[in-house]
Amino acid sequence: MSPGEWTMLQSVALASLLAWASGLRLYFVVCAVGFAGYMGYVDLPKGLEVLQHPWVIGAAGFMLVMEFFADKVPAIDSLWDAVHTFIRIPAGALLAAGATGSDLSAMTVAAGIIGGTITAGTHFSKAGGRAMINTSPEPFTNWGASFTEDAMVVTGIWLAFAHPVVFLLLLVLFFLMLIWLIPKIWRGLRLVFSRLRQGTPMAADVPPIAADKS
Repeated sequence: MSPGEWTMLQSVALASLLAWASGLRLYFVVCAVGFAGYMGYVDLPKGLEVLQHPWVIGAAGFMLVMEFFADKVPAIDSLWDAVHTFIRIPAGALLAAGATGSDLSAMTVAAGIIGGTITAGTHFSKAGGRAMINTSPEPFTNWGASFTEDAMVVTGIWLAFAHPVVFLLLLVLFFLMLIWLIPKIWRGLRLVFSRLRQGTPMAADVPPIAADKS
């Protein structure tokens, strides 16, 4: 692989990482990538150099701490996800566009469109899955899901920089899984809202996603 092809591959992996991770942990990925650039561990493209400014790292770090605690409380977690529908998706699109260049071009526009779509798919899957998990009165399932998402983002960041081909292949598998999972999440959410309207207790009645055979 030529240096130019490798650089292009890294740009695609970075754009995909930022779009995907923004749907799960926007502030985590902004803070981590910005800090890595600030410390000189990675060379960020010009369109993303703003992420390594101390003010941006500090703001993302502060919001990361806020999200860490909000994410562990079921009711607050669902509200947080609802509000961040209007934050994560445009942010993911902008970050993906920035990974492909600092000037407006066909490439950056295309990256923004695709990046926003990736972020939206990840965000709605996360929010829907967590909304179902949050119907459980015990907090441990929620905490387990939260720490799993953190681990996924950390692993994704490392793979995108160290092994971009592996990251892109795993990302394709991730979205193939979402295509299978999203209809099940949607049916589960409809059941949740239906039983909430009827005043039916949720903890004992909502079946696991994996057991949904409809």
